[in-house]
Amino acid sequence: MLFSSCAQYATVREKRPLLHPLHTTAGLLVATERQLASIIGRGKGDPQKALGYYLDSAAAATRDLQRNPSDQKARDAYNYAVARIFTAIEDGHLNPWDSPLRVPSSGGDYVLTHRGDPEKRKAWNPALYDFTPADQFDVNGTYVRERTLKAGLGAPLVAVGREKRADAAEMFAADHTFYGVTAWIRFDGRKATLAFEDPLSKENIDLGGHTYPLAADFTVPLAVMLAKEDPKKLEISRALNPEKYADTAHIVRLQPYDPNKTVVLVVHGLVDTPATWTPMLNSLRGDPAIRQNYQFWYYSYPSGYPYPYSAAIMRQQLDAIEKRFPLHKPMVLIGHSMGSLISRLMITDSGDKLWLTAFGKPPAETKLSAEARARLEDALIFKHRPEVGRVIFISGPHRGSDLATNWIGRLGASLVKAPVSLAKIGGEMRAAMVAEPGTLKLNRLPNSVDTLAPNNRFVKAVNTIPLTPGIPYHSIMGDRGRGDTPNSSDGVVPYWSSHLDGARSELIVPSNHSAHQNPKAIAEVRRILRLNAGLSTPSAKTSTP
Repeated sequence: MLFSSCAQYATVREKRPLLHPLHTTAGLLVATERQLASIIGRGKGDPQKALGYYLDSAAAATRDLQRNPSDQKARDAYNYAVARIFTAIEDGHLNPWDSPLRVPSSGGDYVLTHRGDPEKRKAWNPALYDFTPADQFDVNGTYVRERTLKAGLGAPLVAVGREKRADAAEMFAADHTFYGVTAWIRFDGRKATLAFEDPLSKENIDLGGHTYPLAADFTVPLAVMLAKEDPKKLEISRALNPEKYADTAHIVRLQPYDPNKTVVLVVHGLVDTPATWTPMLNSLRGDPAIRQNYQFWYYSYPSGYPYPYSAAIMRQQLDAIEKRFPLHKPMVLIGHSMGSLISRLMITDSGDKLWLTAFGKPPAETKLSAEARARLEDALIFKHRPEVGRVIFISGPHRGSDLATNWIGRLGASLVKAPVSLAKIGGEMRAAMVAEPGTLKLNRLPNSVDTLAPNNRFVKAVNTIPLTPGIPYHSIMGDRGRGDTPNSSDGVVPYWSSHLDGARSELIVPSNHSAHQNPKAIAEVRRILRLNAGLSTPSAKTSTP
């Protein structure tokens, strides 16, 4: 299975894994490099023979580890052999998943089988995936600058679903599965049993009576997903024509649901997709404390929508996901740019203040059709979400951005195609609204760019409503390295707009508007998450108790 992409965010090139002799601690050469190269060269033509060889190599490495669990060469040999077992399985289109597979070797036949969990068989059937060892990939790109690895036992693999998930929407999963798993093998005589582990949920494995850290590669699955899906193509399209991509507004789990872990829900900004969080997720997943305590989800939405409408959709998604995956711990929201504004509404009790500011009279007395009233009530009258326990705002334009009102912003706003379903109520809304001097004047329904303008009626009104007491929030913003706060800006959002009184901490990082990808900002998010989980964490000068 080969992936390559010229996508800017991730480039993935498949390579031949490093060849090296596989030795035992007793000095017995399992394979010379020449023999190994020959096996690999013949593998595609004779995968059964290659598979038998790799099983022999894995068995020999297992015996060495039993004699000396700290033998690093034996561990490397084991990992390499297990990875190549999957190369042979894929090359030969072999299937040890549905029934045991008899594999000939020089020492006699192996029976290769799979350790399956009958209860999870429907959700995790290896026969439905293609597996590629992570050591066969070189990855790079603007979103993939570092490779996050964990040393240990086992072969990290990229599992790619062969078919689009039919149950993706109801299970809050991505349409196509790209996931990192780690495979290992144990031997009982000539019986060889393969097993898969999720390195996001398991840290150690036991082999031959000894415990080893579970090896992992947290970067390659993300890179392969970006290269294959190429989300960049959706950024402008979803902003300019949001109605066409209405079905992409959803919450998606990035890993299997675990009721014992706190959900971190990330929300992207304008002209963006969840791919923008790749650098942060790649880094955070390398922290065992984060893996142990948190699971990551994202909210994706067409960013051309006015953000109060996107927030209303998010509330509907949260209602639905609570029925399927009830949360046992308060979630952490992290919003970037306009995603911060959506997140802010999740910890706001608006009452009827926003409605009265717009229309001057209660909903029942406002002259609107039933459809218009229902949609506007969803966007303007809401309560804070009880499942949210903490929020991190990054580059949040809480008081708007002047870029939304200059000629560039006005041009951009004019290009956004209003959804028909919303445009129908636009005339009713404008007719019913009370005049307010000094606010943005439009002859159409506001879109996402309009709702970022400092003189937008909603922006001005929402800033008069305090955030719900008892829910801690934090601010991170960039100053482009100029050190000129409070007169600073990240190039898009000025400090005066991002700053929120009452924040538990505020950190200025030397970054442009993409502060969520800045290493110092990512370190601050890690600190806050560790604090949220009750773990020891370095103190920060910007933090308050």
